[in-house]
Amino acid sequence: MSKTKLTRRAALSLLSGVSGAALVNVVGSNAASSLQDLGSQIETLPEVTVYTAKRVINMEGNEPDIDSVAVVGDRVLAAGPLAKIIERLGQQPFRVDETFSDKVIMAGLIDQHVHPFLAALTLTSEIISIEDWNLPTGLSKAAANSEEYQSRLSAAEAAMNDPDALLFSWGYHHFFHGEVRRAQLDAISRARPIIILHRSAHELILNTAALDLLGITEELVNSFEGLASEQSNFAEGHFYEAGVFAVLPKVAPVLATPQRLGTGLKLTRDYMHRAGVTVAAEPGGVLSRPLQQATNAVFSGDDSPLRTYFIPDGKSLAALHLEDGTLIEETEKLLDWGEGKTAFLPKQVKLFADGAMYSLAMQVSQPYQEDEFHGEWIMQPDEFNATFDAYWEAGFQLHVHQTGDLAVDMILDAVERNMRRMPRPDHRTTFVHFGYAREDQAARIAELGCIVSANPYYVTALSDRYGDIGLGPERADDIVPLGPIKARGIPISLHSDVPMAPGEPLFLVWAAANRTTVSGRVAGPEHRLSVQDALRAVTIDAAQSLRLETELGSITPGKFANFTILETDPFEVEADAIKDIGIWGTVLEGEIFPVGSVEEIDKALLAPAKDVIRRESKLPEAPAHTALVAQKGMLAGCSCCASPASFACTPSVAGRTSTVGCCGTNALGWAVVAEWATRA
Repeated sequence: MSKTKLTRRAALSLLSGVSGAALVNVVGSNAASSLQDLGSQIETLPEVTVYTAKRVINMEGNEPDIDSVAVVGDRVLAAGPLAKIIERLGQQPFRVDETFSDKVIMAGLIDQHVHPFLAALTLTSEIISIEDWNLPTGLSKAAANSEEYQSRLSAAEAAMNDPDALLFSWGYHHFFHGEVRRAQLDAISRARPIIILHRSAHELILNTAALDLLGITEELVNSFEGLASEQSNFAEGHFYEAGVFAVLPKVAPVLATPQRLGTGLKLTRDYMHRAGVTVAAEPGGVLSRPLQQATNAVFSGDDSPLRTYFIPDGKSLAALHLEDGTLIEETEKLLDWGEGKTAFLPKQVKLFADGAMYSLAMQVSQPYQEDEFHGEWIMQPDEFNATFDAYWEAGFQLHVHQTGDLAVDMILDAVERNMRRMPRPDHRTTFVHFGYAREDQAARIAELGCIVSANPYYVTALSDRYGDIGLGPERADDIVPLGPIKARGIPISLHSDVPMAPGEPLFLVWAAANRTTVSGRVAGPEHRLSVQDALRAVTIDAAQSLRLETELGSITPGKFANFTILETDPFEVEADAIKDIGIWGTVLEGEIFPVGSVEEIDKALLAPAKDVIRRESKLPEAPAHTALVAQKGMLAGCSCCASPASFACTPSVAGRTSTVGCCGTNALGWAVVAEWATRA
């Protein structure tokens, strides 16, 4: 055995038991050398950095007397009381770093599900939404009703110095803000072009000035066919789902400019860092290599304060490659798309079941209260099952977007079918979002070895409103029903799906632990998580859902030295105050990243004037890929995830074609046109 291997193993053995009030000497009688012999080798060992704090929350035992962490390079060596760690280090070189002596060190926070590209577009807009957005560039307060929304939008227009600049706003939701169409926008300004992107990213509303400037004429809209025609209203300036795709070649080059995308990605990165995120994952993001490269440029560098993982969109890949038998091969090619601090996770894939929670398009066993709402499939059951089976056979972990209880049944049936024909241990099939499920389904989820990644913000934002419309009070209070899941010991992680919820893990902890709605009441108290369990859901259990628990999620010997530095101990405050805990910064793989000042964004530079819009909107003719998106609109269930080879309007349930888009975004449509604009 080489000297290097001996000393490294001996050092790890020496300190691996340092945890809590006692440290256990794990150097056995069969060790190659005695402690005295080890002393002669100390000079070859690296220097240890010992960070001290008011408390260290390691997400293992969480003993109250842990106040220090020993770090070697990018890994944790030990955690325990300072005196014990120093005693055990003996003659090995070390230094005590008191940077965090008046702070709380906890295991690095993980956001299990984010969308950097969509966040880049929305978070650089004029945000007037149904919730507060506390960004590095300032606080955007919620607009609770129609009057507040109209007042805020009018004020934003009046504050713009350039009379020709475009006003682009995101966050409007008709369930809360009432009807906003062309007439309402014209009342604010008939001279300034105004474009509103709906909170769900599924709808666009334009005023007369924007329609005129972009060349979206009545003649053009009358030329649309199929769903694009049905889902476009020129008189109202309203375009939704397929209608959005139809006008996208006119709109997207103006909104998804390289400057907005670059600025927005940096803002998104800084926003997540400010929230204490050390690791994030994007499941089922846009299948576009140029867009991935743009994301890498911001998120992969040495200066990035977080590491980001990506999980392929299996729906798009299946549309391209399932029939020709190259699905697995093509999926694994994406492993080459990451670089530096970005990477695709091996043997993991994202599929989609039913429609968007924000659109009341969940597939539910009990009908909605109103006939106007109905469930939609993003992947038709036959398509879903064939794709699920192919990935199962190849040994993939499947993350499945699900919002309604009928989708839970479909996923469970797929798991049981595959377990009966090809049993797999520890498959970790993951229910993503977990918007609504029946209590009887929890037992089956546990029996089949599935796990849950939930978005608890649905309760805060939607339970009150959905009690009045759509679901009714009883089901609305049971949104994100984690009580029976926790009772059966099923692993639970939490995620933001930013920008579908604020990308702040402690905010998610608050939402899961309190289940407080916008009106201040508690919805479904039996589904609340304890603070301990909610914190696990954004640390060690979040890592487990991504198969990264041996590297991340707790302050444990051998794991990466990823810490979030808190101003306050979350176990020492009321559950209602957790979302307000200050974040000092993070430590990523041993490197300190304090939350610093953020360069102010000049929104005037992101709001192109009329001459710029005219120039950008006169790009060369779009390639076939873009044209097909615009002409065909939504594929049955989810065309924004569809492939160029399969654009078609396939009938879905009850002869309808889905109008729900994909996973809460129209991201691929934006990316296709943005990529075209970049190439042009």
